[in-house]
Amino acid sequence: MNTAPPPPRNARSPSLASRGRKDSWIGQSVTRLEDPPLVAGRGAFAGDINFPHQLYMRVVRSAHAHGRLAAIDAAAARALPGVYAVWTAADIAEVPPIDFREGSIPALDPYRQPVLASGRVRYVGDPIAAVFAADPYIAEDAADLVTAEIEELPPLLEAQAAPVEFSPGYSTEAAIIRQGYGDVDAVFRDAPHVVEVELTIGRHSGVPLETRGAIGYYDASRGILELHGAAKVPHRIQELLSRMLKIPPSSIHVHESHVGGGFGVRGELYPEDVLVCVAAKKFNRAVKWIEDRREHLIAANHSRQQLHRIRAAIDADGVILAIDDRYFHDQGAYVRTHAARVVHMTAGILPGPYRVPAYRAIGHFRLTNKTPAATYRAPGRYETTFVRERLVDAIAHRLKIDRIEIRRRNAITAAEMPYPRPLEALGEEIHYDTGDYVGLLDKLFAKIGWDKLNAEVKKRKAAGELVGIGVAMFVEKSGLGPTDGVNISIDASGMVEVVTGGASIGQGFETVMAQVAADALGVDYKNCRVIHGQTDRIPFGIGAHASRATVMTASATHIAALNVRRKALDMAAELLQTPSDALDIADGEVLRKDGRPGPSISLGAIAKNLEPTAKARGDRAPGLSAEGWFKTEHQVYPYGSHVAVVSIDRDTGGVTVERYCIAYDIGRAINPALVQGQIVGGYAQGLGGALFEEFTYSERGDPLAVTFADYLLPAMHETPEPEVLLREDYTSPLNPLGIKGAGESGITGVGAAIASAIEDAIGIPGAVRALPVTPQRIKTMLGRQ
Repeated sequence: MNTAPPPPRNARSPSLASRGRKDSWIGQSVTRLEDPPLVAGRGAFAGDINFPHQLYMRVVRSAHAHGRLAAIDAAAARALPGVYAVWTAADIAEVPPIDFREGSIPALDPYRQPVLASGRVRYVGDPIAAVFAADPYIAEDAADLVTAEIEELPPLLEAQAAPVEFSPGYSTEAAIIRQGYGDVDAVFRDAPHVVEVELTIGRHSGVPLETRGAIGYYDASRGILELHGAAKVPHRIQELLSRMLKIPPSSIHVHESHVGGGFGVRGELYPEDVLVCVAAKKFNRAVKWIEDRREHLIAANHSRQQLHRIRAAIDADGVILAIDDRYFHDQGAYVRTHAARVVHMTAGILPGPYRVPAYRAIGHFRLTNKTPAATYRAPGRYETTFVRERLVDAIAHRLKIDRIEIRRRNAITAAEMPYPRPLEALGEEIHYDTGDYVGLLDKLFAKIGWDKLNAEVKKRKAAGELVGIGVAMFVEKSGLGPTDGVNISIDASGMVEVVTGGASIGQGFETVMAQVAADALGVDYKNCRVIHGQTDRIPFGIGAHASRATVMTASATHIAALNVRRKALDMAAELLQTPSDALDIADGEVLRKDGRPGPSISLGAIAKNLEPTAKARGDRAPGLSAEGWFKTEHQVYPYGSHVAVVSIDRDTGGVTVERYCIAYDIGRAINPALVQGQIVGGYAQGLGGALFEEFTYSERGDPLAVTFADYLLPAMHETPEPEVLLREDYTSPLNPLGIKGAGESGITGVGAAIASAIEDAIGIPGAVRALPVTPQRIKTMLGRQ
């Protein structure tokens, strides 16, 4: 692990400073490299990718939440002109259920999803057949002709209900997760006060602008199977397909295209991805599938739904002595590629920014007859921040202590850092690296005029308005390891190519990696071409998830660039007859550091002198290129605070968000504008989960939100622009750039802050116990007064 302290935040690189530049590339809000093709209509999304003579696939899905699949009649569909084939499970009996991203987990293997259901359907939307046709409209018409005989069974729709049989020998309780430390029972037995609450988070998920898409192509001449349209984790998809289809990884090429939003939902291996690959190889024709919006809402991963029964032991001063949480995680019908990641992380991350001397979390990982669930932006953190901050507000009310003062008394201080906890998140022990949680909250209060804001709200309340202020504090996690690697090369023209195993899902990945490489190499970031999401270009990669790209891939890029820089200076020293430590690189030219007149040489010329046939190369390895690897044992932990101001219409129960303020310490921002964009986008999604978005079901298990008429998204007029305070006070010592992640910072605290503000507005302590806080729920709360 590279534990060297990061450079000062505003330090200038020697190369740029020697040429009079005021700043390094790191820290500048430069324009995005990704945008020109997108704004010019030349993007290549999954829908834009086509091959000659390709077939189109349409999936036939179960219309029942639970039942025995007795028979499927596809004769009419097969007879329709233009239909190439119709598959049921019997046609691909050799294809196993979809494996977990990390490999086999014997205890969870029985709960994996088959590519096509056989014998039993478990949710509305469960794939039961696949139609392949020469035209997408013919495929859709043929799919409507496929009929299924399903003996309907009673659905299980609540995770907290008693488990039932999933399959012979296995119940719908797939696992019980336990994390904790200390003698919790003893602490509660002797505690002066105990506060208990029951809280629920509604089922919702990411709704990217672009739905899922997959194109399978088999090149028989080379024996290469290609999957186009992948996102997020291309190398993991390659590994999964290799295991499932028994094809060597080197014979599978996974290609990421432009991605119209990921958010954790897109990019996992779904049944449709497997189907197009298997079909392409069997038919020796390309096969394309594009998801429609209804399919996305019933078939792509759901998330979030949990019920927590949580209690805190506290002393007379409001100091937390212990927390005990029992929660139920609604996994839906199958355990998909993430396995038990979210339910396990929930237990590990729940204590957040507070000292908790004794802690116990027991999570019931249960299956129901709903769409399977997995990760959505800030998985486990959005849920636990809502739960924890609601609990802290309840403690403040019980003891009649100001809610901010309660947070001050319990928050971990800067002097206590680093702060290890005997808990795990994503397989790593939690180890808070740096931070000042209360200090950041105070900076936010100063920015927004906390005292004046409270005085104004108090005056409005006295006049009869339902208006309130909410607060939430949180700790994020980012930079999931353990390792990442990057290859960098410079050609004879001086162009820099950065080949990564990362992925771009719209977050500005190419721009950030180019800035990091350019900063170390002394070149213009626009002279760097960043390759990502192409498994045939680099054999290893973990992709873009868990807010890891900036921390892990950027650190590896920095190390690789420094290695190329050393190689360039070593070659230049011989060519210029000058010691390498007297040389610098600026604007792609190697020249003397001291600015004295003398010869210089471009990086392109050095690359030419390192070509295999160049005599000047001597015994050096050919090419101006190098790889860089970064390894870490711990994630980094950025943190933030949110403040919300809301008003409520007494007649309708409608909530208006009047003001929203976010403070976030990222350690070091490579591109502040991109960080701000991540924060604002996350905030908008968090608002959806707090007030609008929810997947609901009928008593038969029929989904009731399958269009945007029922699955409500926040509109622009309902989403005021947030005020963002981006701080770089506490860099991380765990990577060479001192950076922390930002992808989930805007969403994590929204549910908690909005709930707190609504409760403050209606003046009923403990009333807000569920997300989303819909007008109907608010009317019910007000009716209890």
